Amino acid sequence: MKIGDAVPNSVWTAPMEVVNHPQKTIKLSEDKNKLILLDFWNTWCSACLANFPKMEELQKQFGDKIKILAVSNQDRATLEKFFASKNGQRYKGVLSVTGDQLFHNLFPHTAVPYIIWIKDGKVFNTTDSGQVSEATLLEALKGGESSLQTVIQIDRKRPLMLSENFELEKLAHLKGYNLFVKGRIRAITYGSGFHRDGQVVYGRQFTNFSLMNIYKGISYELFEKFGDQFTDKRLINLVNKPEEIDFDTTKSGDFDKLYSIEYIVPKEQADSLYDKMLRNVNENSDYTASIEKRQVKCLILKRTSNQDKIATKGGETVDQFFKTPSVLKNATIGHLISGLNATGETTSLPVIDETGYRGNIDLQFSNSSDLKTLQHELGKYDLALVEETRTIPMLVVKDKK
Repeated sequence: MKIGDAVPNSVWTAPMEVVNHPQKTIKLSEDKNKLILLDFWNTWCSACLANFPKMEELQKQFGDKIKILAVSNQDRATLEKFFASKNGQRYKGVLSVTGDQLFHNLFPHTAVPYIIWIKDGKVFNTTDSGQVSEATLLEALKGGESSLQTVIQIDRKRPLMLSENFELEKLAHLKGYNLFVKGRIRAITYGSGFHRDGQVVYGRQFTNFSLMNIYKGISYELFEKFGDQFTDKRLINLVNKPEEIDFDTTKSGDFDKLYSIEYIVPKEQADSLYDKMLRNVNENSDYTASIEKRQVKCLILKRTSNQDKIATKGGETVDQFFKTPSVLKNATIGHLISGLNATGETTSLPVIDETGYRGNIDLQFSNSSDLKTLQHELGKYDLALVEETRTIPMLVVKDKK
C-alpha cells in the first residue's frame, strides 16, 4: 500500500493474534477512529526494544486519541517466551500482533523498526521510529502540514539510490557504480552489504557509519589482502577534531556526521575494489587515509626454548580466549594473537607473532586481560611477550587541509 491509499475493509475486520492482551485476538476496527501507528519489530532487534519505552509513554500520554500497535511476524510461542524472559519482562506492557502476515504483505520492508501511520482510514505516512514524538503526533492529530519525512525503505541488495527503472533496460549491464553521501539516510539502517558472484566480491556498501568506521572497514579488507590483520591498534589518528569522524553511532544524535558509501567495480577488477573505495573516500571527504609502514612499539611473541610445551593433544578446536580462565585447545598461534589484538584491555601495543610455530596448540591462562599474569603464565610454556620496535603497516588518518 502507498501513502493516501484507503485501508481495505477486510483489513479492519481481520482477526489479529496478539500477546500482552486479555484476549487472544483483536480487530483493527476497534481503533478505526484513532490515529494508528503500526510498529514493525522483532525480538532480536535491539533498536526496536530501545524504542518501546518511548512508545509506551506516548500511548499513555495520548490515551484514546492514538493506538500504537507493535507488529511481529514471529510466532506466539517465540514472543511469549521473550516477554517471559528477564530482558523481555520490562516490555510486558507492549501490545503486539504475533505471527503477522497481513501487514507484512501490505507494507513490505527490509528492516525494523518501521512505522506505518494510519489516519482517517488511510495510510498517512511511513517513517522510521525516530520521528515518532509528541510533536509529530500532535501535528498528525491536528491536521495541516506535517514535519514527518517519508521513509520508503531501500533494499540493501540493490545499488543504493539506483532507479528501479534501470531494471527495465534489458540491454544495459551495470559495470561500475559509486555513491558517497554525508548525512543520515533514513530509508536504510546502519549496516554493511556485499555484491558477490559466488566467492568474488565486486561491490561493497557501508550505510550510516561514522567516517572512521568506514576507513576501518576498508582497511580490514586491505590488510587481509596482504596477509595481515587490521585492528584498532594499527590506527594512527592525526585528525585535529577526531570526534567529527570517530564516535558511537548508536548513542550519538549527530546524524549529519554519518556517511554512506557504495562502490561497485567490474567483476574482473574485483581485486581493486577496496583500493578504489579508499581513494573515493579520500577524494570526496575532508580527510585522507593511507596505509603506511611505520616504526612502532610492539609486543613480540617469542619462544624462549626449543622445547615444545604447547603442542595440542588434539580434539575439537576451542577458542575461549576472552573467558576466565582463558582456554585455547587445538587452536593456532593466530587465535592467541587475534585475541590479544582484539581489544586494548591486555595491552595497547600491537602484538606480533615471531615464534615460527606452525602446529596447533593447547594453552590456558587464569587471566588473559592482565598483562603481568599473562606474561608469567606464558613463561610456563616457554613463551614470552617482549617489547620491541617493528616497522609494520599502519592506517594513518589525517585532515586533508
